[in-house]
Amino acid sequence: MRVRYCFFTWLIITAATASAQNTYTNPVYASDFADPTVIRGHDGVFYAYATNSGSGSAFRNIQVAKSDDLVTWRLVGDALPLKPVWADRDFWAPHVLYDAVRKQYFLYYSGESPDEKTGKCIGVAVSDKPEGPFRDTGKPLVCGESFINIDPMAFDDPVTGQKWLYWGSAHLPIHLQELADDRVSFKTGTRPVDVVSAYRNSEYSKLIEGAWLHYHNGYYYLFYSGDNCCGDKANYAVMVSRARKADGPFEAFGNVPGKGGTPILAKNTTWLAPGHNSVITDDGGNDWIVYHAIGASAALKNKGRVMLIDRLQYRDDWPYIKTQSPATTPQPAPVIK
Repeated sequence: MRVRYCFFTWLIITAATASAQNTYTNPVYASDFADPTVIRGHDGVFYAYATNSGSGSAFRNIQVAKSDDLVTWRLVGDALPLKPVWADRDFWAPHVLYDAVRKQYFLYYSGESPDEKTGKCIGVAVSDKPEGPFRDTGKPLVCGESFINIDPMAFDDPVTGQKWLYWGSAHLPIHLQELADDRVSFKTGTRPVDVVSAYRNSEYSKLIEGAWLHYHNGYYYLFYSGDNCCGDKANYAVMVSRARKADGPFEAFGNVPGKGGTPILAKNTTWLAPGHNSVITDDGGNDWIVYHAIGASAALKNKGRVMLIDRLQYRDDWPYIKTQSPATTPQPAPVIK
């Protein structure tokens, strides 16, 4: 009887441990890690890249972290340790894409030109390894006044094979333009095209930015965030539009004439200003939205914009998050084999 009792006790403990390992609780990375892009490297490991930040003297131009399960993350350093010749600060909102033919990773990011008349630019850097170091190509893709040219996202169309770059902010539309095959320049004869507009009378769409395109079941879903990511008056949420082609036309979820779309992810009493997301698919075919948010408590606020994840589901060919806001209780973890 004692042996049988011990055996059943072991089963209960083992089941409880397994259950705990198959759940997660937000945040998944509890340090400043704004504007996260998450990809899966050719090595099967997940990599996350974020806006410049640092602790103490360890300032990083582009933060990079890695994970085996999308839940437990470890900072591995600076993906862009050497500044480009055309920018000296504000290395924001990186996006990384792997080219399996070239066996290279391409980093698209924003930077501030030392020339006040030039403003912010979008540049490209290249590496053979997902963690870097990335080497800048020596000149930006595009520059402009204020912070119009920030938040780049590169996308390879699985249907047409075209290479696209999405970007934009500063109360102007989200733009896209086709990239050349080299990925470090725009295709000859192309120009920027507006795909989603800002709306002056909307709570969250007066300024839109942080574009991310995700292809699912025949639709191209363009995620974007607005209106104010940061500071004491942070007011941020995630919206989504969809189209049958990567270059549109896009229709906004919950469209209200003159006010843009309805958020699919907004604040709650625990997490403020959630936004600037990426989307990653686990080994079970489940999509996950990865984003930053500001903790409402004093202890969490001091950590900056930390990284959270939530499961994306689909209804009537629209993505949604079950809670419509960041999950605050333990959730089933991503399926990783």
